[in-house]
Amino acid sequence: MASKGSKLFRHNTRSISSIHSIPYIPVPSPTLAYESSHLGTVNRTLQNEGILHMQLAFPDDKSSYIQDLLLNLHKHHGHGLPLTHSANRGWMWDIRPSPDSFQSNNHRARSETAEEFPWHTDCSYEVEPPRFFALQVLQPDMCGGGTLSVLNVDQLLTLLSPFAREWLFTPNYRITVPPEFIKSKGETEIVGNLLTINPNGKATQLRFREDIVTPLCEEAAKALAELKSVLLGPAAKEQILDLTPEMLPRGAIILMDNGQWLHARNEVKDPNRHLRRVRWDARQFSTQPSV
Repeated sequence: MASKGSKLFRHNTRSISSIHSIPYIPVPSPTLAYESSHLGTVNRTLQNEGILHMQLAFPDDKSSYIQDLLLNLHKHHGHGLPLTHSANRGWMWDIRPSPDSFQSNNHRARSETAEEFPWHTDCSYEVEPPRFFALQVLQPDMCGGGTLSVLNVDQLLTLLSPFAREWLFTPNYRITVPPEFIKSKGETEIVGNLLTINPNGKATQLRFREDIVTPLCEEAAKALAELKSVLLGPAAKEQILDLTPEMLPRGAIILMDNGQWLHARNEVKDPNRHLRRVRWDARQFSTQPSV
């Protein structure tokens, strides 16, 4: 990984180490999901850094550890419970290339394809998007694809003009709910802002998925165009952290602050690649005062 990416992280938490410039915790036993020191470290790291890499040292095809962890973060640290993914799906969502199997509403989610998935945050179409999500690797891509890339939002925003930042904070964007994630008939879109301040006031949060966002005025359109241009520019590329399948083997779990970090995926080349996702701690994406 490029050395410039390491500048994104400065932390002094002695109970965790660092791997590939991301805070890292090995998990030797599933019982850690119930230990107060472990829960405290996970919560503190997510609050301060917004990203965490964990590696299970035991088989867990049912994702029992992460479910127990989230229930105990809810109980002891005030995290909201996991979200259901759609009208007929529970907490866990399987991410794997599927040519003929749809998990929801007879529509294939973009994550269920082998196609590249550009920069986005999860559930940008929700009035209350999840603050956090986790991805557990059940089977990495063994054919050289499926790399997860992450990009820090506050770093990205330093590359935007004051005009763009100001208008991205205004509720001048229509966001369409993808068909596979419609939970109630008639709730097919929302209108709001793309930037806000996160619940602890320490960082800016972004909600973004280019293919479902429509600006509602000329200024909003210019701000969105600048954001998309910067995302593809050389300065943003210097800040990207690419997490290859070698870095995230079977049993790896990545936990992320959904508004503090953008993520993307390149083309999946292995039809057996299999990740499992869970989202939790839904929070109102607050509307900022308009310009």
